[in-house]
Amino acid sequence: MSHAPVFHGSWIGSTSVGSPFWGVPAPYVRKSFALDRPIQKAILSVTALGLYECEINGRKVGDMILSPGWTNYHKRVYFQTHDVTDLLQIGDNAIGAILGDGWYCGFVALQPRQSYGDRPQFLAQLEVTMADGEVFIVVTDESWKTVASPVLQNDLLAGETYDARLEKSGWSAAGFADGDWQSVEVFQHPNLMVEKSPAPPVRRIGEIQPVATIEKSASSSGGLAIIDFGQNFTGRVRLTVRGSRGQTIKLRFAEVLNPDGTLYTENLRAARVTDYYTCKSSEEEVWEPRFTFHGFRYVEISGIKKGQSFQILGVVLHSDMPVTGSFRCSHPLLNQLQQNIVWGQKSNFLDVPTDCPQRDERLGWTGDAQVFIRTACFNMNVRGFFHKWMQDLRDAQRPNGAVPAIAPDCDSVQNIEEGGPAWADATIICPWTIYLCYGDVQILADHYDSMKRFLEFVTLNRCKNNIRSHPDLNKFGGFGDWLALDGSGNEGGTARDLIGTAFYAYDTEIMSRIATVLGREEDVQHFTHLHGRIVEAFRRRFVTPDGLMAGGTQTTYVLALHFGLIPEAARASAAKELVRDIERRGLHLATGFVGTPYLLEVLGKNGYLDIAYKLLEQETFPSWLFPIKNGATTIWERWDGWTPEKGFQDKDMNSFNHYAYGAVGAWMYGVVAGLDVDPEQPGYQHIRFQPRPGGSITWAEASLQTARGEASIRWEINEGVFRSSVKVPVGTTATYYPPLESESPVVLKAGFHDLSWPLVAG
Repeated sequence: MSHAPVFHGSWIGSTSVGSPFWGVPAPYVRKSFALDRPIQKAILSVTALGLYECEINGRKVGDMILSPGWTNYHKRVYFQTHDVTDLLQIGDNAIGAILGDGWYCGFVALQPRQSYGDRPQFLAQLEVTMADGEVFIVVTDESWKTVASPVLQNDLLAGETYDARLEKSGWSAAGFADGDWQSVEVFQHPNLMVEKSPAPPVRRIGEIQPVATIEKSASSSGGLAIIDFGQNFTGRVRLTVRGSRGQTIKLRFAEVLNPDGTLYTENLRAARVTDYYTCKSSEEEVWEPRFTFHGFRYVEISGIKKGQSFQILGVVLHSDMPVTGSFRCSHPLLNQLQQNIVWGQKSNFLDVPTDCPQRDERLGWTGDAQVFIRTACFNMNVRGFFHKWMQDLRDAQRPNGAVPAIAPDCDSVQNIEEGGPAWADATIICPWTIYLCYGDVQILADHYDSMKRFLEFVTLNRCKNNIRSHPDLNKFGGFGDWLALDGSGNEGGTARDLIGTAFYAYDTEIMSRIATVLGREEDVQHFTHLHGRIVEAFRRRFVTPDGLMAGGTQTTYVLALHFGLIPEAARASAAKELVRDIERRGLHLATGFVGTPYLLEVLGKNGYLDIAYKLLEQETFPSWLFPIKNGATTIWERWDGWTPEKGFQDKDMNSFNHYAYGAVGAWMYGVVAGLDVDPEQPGYQHIRFQPRPGGSITWAEASLQTARGEASIRWEINEGVFRSSVKVPVGTTATYYPPLESESPVVLKAGFHDLSWPLVAG
């Protein structure tokens, strides 16, 4: 990570201050300056506590959205740099910015505004190198001026209010008359690090046209229509309207509709999620908010009068991560499942891996991120995205080594000191996964000391006799198998000490491997021995000699089998008990956030691939395909977010755009299609092709853009013959494991390969 140049200026902003419950108009800030010679190059370094959009001589700087992003502003803020040479001119110039509340002083989660500070602050430095080599610098200082903008309210959760009648044409252009503007307020320099962002910026990634307009009413005083975009997504809308001066148009957003066709907004909780636009004339006007985003499929528009024309376009926002993976197969609903997984990732990878994009939460929950990260790495290049978020996690780590449940951290969120099993463990699991998928040793080195401090905290403060979350400690034991259908949280289900000890063992196994990669031999021995003691403690407390598990939930067996905590001789009986429970439920799962990611893998690796495929293809509740059969275009937070019998689930926690259960994608790519990384040669230096066909699927294909080029596989079954075509990138090798175990693996060099095997009947 590169650090900032020395900023010679000051943090500046408006003198206007909002309250914990209401904001003030977004301020403009500007400065005029002159250049008397030809220009060689000009670089603008810029950041804000809050959000900013810059303009120079009336033209917008860059295409980034919601910059500089979300960090713990008590510790760190990122800056961006822009080459603005083409925006400057000999003679008079002007630079300006409009500042938004963002995460800094807007609403964050359930709490009042002003989590970090009371108003936005702005820091910028323009370095102009003249043709003769002399450097001219413009910095933010007391010479800048400010005034209120037409953005009367702006908030990530509440929405944006814009009055076009208050626009100040040419406000960022040279020669603009700013004599009635105020002097900015100069703030004491905050004690925080200003660094260049390692993350990809948020941008407008795509546009979505509506698929339907539902007219609800129309009259001379105002109209009401609901626009359906056909896809749940994160972003905002661009409104084109021909209204009348002073006419205000109201836009409300929702993911789904009530049975009567109205917006279902109860699940938004306290988030207002409403935009307002007031027209300045009777001419056609185009408006898109600057400083908000929504999670939605439907938009309700009101304030349109009879006969007035309008258009609404959906604008998709997320971090600019190149798409790297693709998956398709012969099952249309599984193809839609893949689309839902990808849209869930797009919707929640907006600078921070959030749990949801619509309600008054939108937090970087650690548990959600760690269960999904393997799937995320296949679909998009998330390397820089997670480098940034791992720094957020380090900044959130407590002095005693505890890792909280969310990152970035902020004062107003009543965050539990330690996130608990499967949540706090993201601090180890996520860097390890980035290493496996990208060969990125740096992320391990950057966070190794942080990982060690976390494990020391767990060992000293959350364990008794090597049992993590031991009930005798009477401390927070985690969230359990969150939203499992056989109980989670305080509702019973899989025991928290079992989950805790399973992940404690998994952490030490990973740490032993990380220490090996980094050449920390003493640590390798330490973590290897500790892992052995934890496994022994787990078996004594939770496993009978016959392989029966305490509690007997599906997740109990899944974790024990996946993390290698059951003696080899008892694995078969444990797997049989897991299948017995699945069959007793009519071939349905009951797992929550913790058990679901590993369920199909455990079944497949323990002789029950047929059961894994039956769960994957299950269309009745609960299953991955049930929401799709009922119109889902993203992954739901709950298996029972909506059912025909009960309607909507708990309105206080019922997101229709989460991604945790989308973790099944990794199994689809690695097992159904058969394209996977070799953990012994990370970063796809060596590729494992190992398709394991099953269920009703007759063909599947996947491709992945690796650092060395595209790897791909396609297979199909036709007239009893399994045929496969694969592509191995240059500089890479691969091993193909045929679907029949009786066949020997085939070592492949770079290039295209066609392979086939007859399938034995039955």
